[in-house]
Amino acid sequence: MQRAVLSLVMLLGLCGVISAQESTGAKASKFTTGSSDPLINDINQFIRQGWEDNGVEPSEVADDAEWIRRVFLDLVGHVPSGKQVEEFMRDKDDAKRSKLVDTLLADPAYVRNQTTLWTNTLIGRGTPDKTNRAGLEKFLRESFAKGRPWNEVAYDLIAAEGRFDENGAVNYVLAQLQLNPNSEEYVVEATAKTARIFLGLQVQCTQCHNHPFNEWKQNQFWEFNSFFRQALRVDHEKYNPQTGQMDDDYSELIRRNFEGPVYYETRAGLMLVAYPKYFGTELDPGPETNRRLEFARAVTKDDSQKLLAKAMVNRTWGHFFANGFTRPVDDMGPHNPASHPELLDRLTDEFIKSGYDTKKLASWICNTEAYNLTSRFNGKKNEIDNPSNGETALFSHMYVKPMQVEQLYESLLVATSANAAGQGSYEAAQGKREEWLRQFMRIFGADDGEEPSLFSGTIPQALLMMNGPLVQNAISAEKGSYLNEVLSSPSYKKDPDRIRALYLAALGRTPTSTEVKNMSGMMSRYPTPLMAYQDLYWALLNSNEFIVIH
Repeated sequence: MQRAVLSLVMLLGLCGVISAQESTGAKASKFTTGSSDPLINDINQFIRQGWEDNGVEPSEVADDAEWIRRVFLDLVGHVPSGKQVEEFMRDKDDAKRSKLVDTLLADPAYVRNQTTLWTNTLIGRGTPDKTNRAGLEKFLRESFAKGRPWNEVAYDLIAAEGRFDENGAVNYVLAQLQLNPNSEEYVVEATAKTARIFLGLQVQCTQCHNHPFNEWKQNQFWEFNSFFRQALRVDHEKYNPQTGQMDDDYSELIRRNFEGPVYYETRAGLMLVAYPKYFGTELDPGPETNRRLEFARAVTKDDSQKLLAKAMVNRTWGHFFANGFTRPVDDMGPHNPASHPELLDRLTDEFIKSGYDTKKLASWICNTEAYNLTSRFNGKKNEIDNPSNGETALFSHMYVKPMQVEQLYESLLVATSANAAGQGSYEAAQGKREEWLRQFMRIFGADDGEEPSLFSGTIPQALLMMNGPLVQNAISAEKGSYLNEVLSSPSYKKDPDRIRALYLAALGRTPTSTEVKNMSGMMSRYPTPLMAYQDLYWALLNSNEFIVIH
């Protein structure tokens, strides 16, 4: 009962922290992260012009605690530890934000986070049938670790051939080939998804008819589709002497014979043909042409379209701001104009000049004035900047977004050291970590079979957060847990110090004086201090503020 009372108070108090407060600080235009890259100033000017044109004034700069939590989640996929927050807040270096961005981009956790993000983008969280997720993850992990240019990575993903366990890049196309290979629909998904991910174009709208709002015609979908007609997945089996059954062994992506046009039918019932053509550039339709390879070359070369670079810039901006220059990020074109077209074009050109350097692109965005603003509105001065209400994004404050399931899971481990609590060895701790991750992925899946993505407040999700073994282990105060460290460390002798430490670890901020006063008074009613701190930490981890990025 005491936990319920304290939790209710905590949850009600925390819900308003990031939404109700208004910004009243210094003008954001005077802020700098310390980056010396001249492009940052140009980006800021483009964004400021949008503020001026729309009559809005930006929110104040996010304080160090708010910003470090955000940049950790966006770059490495989890919250910073309480100690990292404290160290950053004490740092007086004017360039500490820019330096932290560089540090995080060089952290192995950045590679792991990018691998997770792009694996989910390419094949989803629920691995498609007979697709080797580990193989794709290995390909992406090595690509990001080596800093490979994005156009090279995209080329491999589109053109790859071979076994799914030997060439991990083939798993992207294999995942899209789930139908009967003799079906006309066999490569439709591969066509549509490749256009969305790598070109920012939703060509699937023209599969059956001309696009009603732009120049895309039905024949253009089938021209793209013809590039994939040589793709064929072959599934291999092996005999299991123990069961007497044939088991799955491996799958591979090969090139089959296909020449000539693709036939498609218009809504009027007219049968037409389409040959492989990329924006007017025709390809030899003979059987000797490797169509998918030629398509990969066309997509990834630096041509007048610049679609690959523009799509990546828009998607990356959307990752950091929860809104791209278009909504959605993979639907670009004259029917859906960009909110800041000049900035999008400039960043696209600079991304190409950088050699398609994804780290450089991330660094530019994290050092911008807009990314360093608080998530709180500046009163009525920028309340119209609210994309959740259908308004165009002006980036005059940071937009709040819920954690993805992987971010939530990893953040719980960082905040609590739950996987180390009570474990006698590294192997035991890792085993517990993997067990909990499987549970998280299962519970965060929707009842209708949709893949898990973020916290949406379902009853199973709420129960997992409130009573699941991970959270229960986190508040057990066993040796190795963060709660045990706080309660036993000489650095945290008094209640206000301990409350502050738990707030920093869970929420990435210090508690307000009112929160400290209220919590101290309420916790004094508990039979033991341990019970009070267990309930406090439980409430913080189950608060709305913990599960959002702001």
